[in-house]
Amino acid sequence: MTDARIDLAHAVALGSIDDADQHALHEVLDDEDPASRAGFRAEVLRTRDALAALAEVTATAPPPALRARLLAAVAAEDSPTAG
Repeated sequence: MTDARIDLAHAVALGSIDDADQHALHEVLDDEDPASRAGFRAEVLRTRDALAALAEVTATAPPPALRARLLAAVAAEDSPTAG
């Protein structure tokens, strides 16, 4: 697989391509041999797995006061005097 294809697989795994590009990509992949399609899909899955593992390892609890600040901000936006 070329570097460009690997980069594209990473973009797909991140969900950073729009619907039109996603459709075009599927058309291109449909025209390729099964081994190339499988390799591309495997790279997307490896990238998603790596991103999930990274998110799990780096996850931190939000500050305790965050919930109160968010609820206060929502209440302020919903108040009749806001706006």
